[in-house]
Amino acid sequence: MATHYIEASDSVLHGSFSPEHKPVLTIENGDSVTLNTIGLEWGLKNKDGSEMSFRSRTKEKKPGHPLVGPIYINGAKPGMMIAVRINKIVPGWYGWNVGGGADSWQNQQAAISTEERTTLQWELDAEAMTGKTTIGTRSFQVPLSPFMGVMATAPAEKGLHSTIPPRYCGGNIDCKELVEGSTIYLPVAVEGALFSTGDGHAAQGDGEISGTAIECPMDEVSLTFTLFENQTISGPRADTPSGWLTFGFDVDLNKAAGMALKEMIDLMQERFQVSREEAIALGSTVVDLRITQVVNQVKGVHAVLPHGVLEVKASDQATK
Repeated sequence: MATHYIEASDSVLHGSFSPEHKPVLTIENGDSVTLNTIGLEWGLKNKDGSEMSFRSRTKEKKPGHPLVGPIYINGAKPGMMIAVRINKIVPGWYGWNVGGGADSWQNQQAAISTEERTTLQWELDAEAMTGKTTIGTRSFQVPLSPFMGVMATAPAEKGLHSTIPPRYCGGNIDCKELVEGSTIYLPVAVEGALFSTGDGHAAQGDGEISGTAIECPMDEVSLTFTLFENQTISGPRADTPSGWLTFGFDVDLNKAAGMALKEMIDLMQERFQVSREEAIALGSTVVDLRITQVVNQVKGVHAVLPHGVLEVKASDQATK
């Protein structure tokens, strides 16, 4: 099992999803890839004040998130499932996020849709895992919990697809639980899977309420890819330090919650061999429904089943 390396450059970056995008790397089942990502603004800043700018190799009129890939996994075919293990994530030295400046849903709710945009500049410390910003004479510090906002296989539908809304093959999920040590499971919709990632987040709350997390480049992202030939899923799932996750995406938050709930019941049935009625009753005691994000055209909900909370034991009657 090999480890491959990708350095962010114009030759490996794209700003849309498509089954027709040519892969930048071909790997085998079980291989790992180490890469770095650039900032959401299609650039990188150096500590000496110099900057680098990048372009999309797929030449979209208006590219979305700068994504590294696609990566072609030999043997991946439609109907399979791929597991992407997040071995390591190291954020860069800076980040930023904004508030206001647009007539968006979240700004309307906060009564700031007509206010000018405010940008916070963050200095990130990857060793201490802290981020600092200054507002006026005051300094604020937050703990970092870095993750990739976008991880996706290519959709089967032809043409170019926006990177903004998450969908059945993953994408801009923006789930803060997908930290180092997590594994995300994605359906394979096209030959080779065509996996891409980008949109580094240094820290974010559930909901991503301003429309941005601490957006940052990532100095190092290490991923391992494993194919499952005989297991099919309809949407993303994840095994994270927080627990098992299932997802729902829709413009209607109720429908998104319903999708995440249904997928969690499916997962519980598979793991515990119980009926759907038994699964939802068990789940009501321990499963959380959380708002992933409300800002990506479609809203996201993730259901969380914490590890170890459902301990399976033989019943008293079975042991008599």
